[in-house]
Amino acid sequence: MKRRTFLKSGAGIAAGGAAAVGLAAPAVAQERIEWDMPSSFPKAAPGVGTNSTRFAELVEQLSSGRMVINVYGAGELVPPFAVEDAVQAGNVQIGHGTPYYAASKTASAHWFTGVPFGLTANEHFAWLKWGGGQEVWDEIYAERSLKPFYSGNSGTQAGGWFKSRIESLDDLQGLNMRIAGLGGEMMRKLGVNAILMPATEIFQSLQSGAIDAAEWVGPLLDQAFGLQRITNLCYTPAYAEPGAALQVVVNTEAFAGLPDDLKAIIEAAAMQCSMETLAQFDYMNVGAMTSLQESGVEFLEFPEDVVSAMKTAWEEVKEEQRAASPDAARVLDSYEPFREGTIGYSNAFVGRYLAAR
Repeated sequence: MKRRTFLKSGAGIAAGGAAAVGLAAPAVAQERIEWDMPSSFPKAAPGVGTNSTRFAELVEQLSSGRMVINVYGAGELVPPFAVEDAVQAGNVQIGHGTPYYAASKTASAHWFTGVPFGLTANEHFAWLKWGGGQEVWDEIYAERSLKPFYSGNSGTQAGGWFKSRIESLDDLQGLNMRIAGLGGEMMRKLGVNAILMPATEIFQSLQSGAIDAAEWVGPLLDQAFGLQRITNLCYTPAYAEPGAALQVVVNTEAFAGLPDDLKAIIEAAAMQCSMETLAQFDYMNVGAMTSLQESGVEFLEFPEDVVSAMKTAWEEVKEEQRAASPDAARVLDSYEPFREGTIGYSNAFVGRYLAAR
């Protein structure tokens, strides 16, 4: 028996209340449970897209076919930035993306994804798993009938592809730049016109001149999206986004209707994907970077005055977020103490090792 809720023309979010009622039906009575999962990314996109398809594959394998998840790429079922809305309304049972695409609902979503000068991918997972981050995430998302699962991370990203060299702060003035998250707010303070757009629109916008620069992910995905065909200037690292987390998010009523073993399978599949995806980025970025360099791409460093200005701007943005959002303040109370503590440890161990290697 199939258990589906389709988005229908004219139904939209208004139909969410009625749809959500059906989600609570006891799933254990069904021979097979079939859910639809829209993603914020194209299904074939390395790392971010394959994260969703691999998750669905694992759920079906681990459940011996009792649970099937149909993955829909960005825009196939819902718009890329509307995935959480669809899950919250009960129009779909499960969704895939990155938390800060729904930051308009709660500013705290930025910290569950990645923030400027914040935690690295490994540190971020450590905070979620052992530092109370997951508990805070669960509590905040439960207010919108959502259950979030960490499902991966890109690792340290690229700072952006620029059509012109950045040699001082003056070179940032008036630039139109595609950049997501609070990194965009940080760059606005430096004179940049920060623009958020779906991944599928980046290449065309950069090519047409609608934007002058674009921050996307890193060598693997940036090459796959063809950004090197427009400019050969890539600045690293992404101080604005040291790593971006991915998520699988489930409607709480739908999740409550599952038997305990399928709940555990969803969690286990997300965790397996998180390990595979970070490893995929770490491995494939190496070859992608080499290929890009061979084609003439320059991987450049931001000037010291730009980095210093970024740090100052970020402190301003962070405190503005703390003052404006109780959710952000709540997350910062958990996040910041661990971030401060890990700086000394990481510098003494990982930092020294990498510098010597």
